[in-house]
Amino acid sequence: MSLFDVLGSKARLQILRELSGEPRYVSELADRVGMDGKTAVHHLSVLEEAGLIESYRTSRRKYYRLVRGVELRASPAPDPTFLLHAEGTDAEEPAEFPR
Repeated sequence: MSLFDVLGSKARLQILRELSGEPRYVSELADRVGMDGKTAVHHLSVLEEAGLIESYRTSRRKYYRLVRGVELRASPAPDPTFLLHAEGTDAEEPAEFPR
C-alpha cells in the first residue's frame, strides 16, 4: 500500500494527529477519534505496517506511538509540486498535476 493510500483515510490522519502529542492505548485512541475498538485496531495495523507508528506493552495495555514524521508539500505553477514524504524512508511520492 502506498503512502498516499495509507494517509488517504480521515480516520488514520486523526489517529496520527492524536499520536503526534503522546503515545496512547487502543481504547483511548478509539474514544478520542470516535470509532469502535475493532476499527481502531484495523487502522493502527495499517499505520504500523507502513512504518509510521509502533506499539509497545505496559502491563495489560498496548500503546502506540508515532515513529516517523510525515510531510506533505504542495506548490502552484510555474513549478507545480506535490510531494508526500515520510521521514526516515525513501517513500517520496511525487504526483504530476494534470494540465
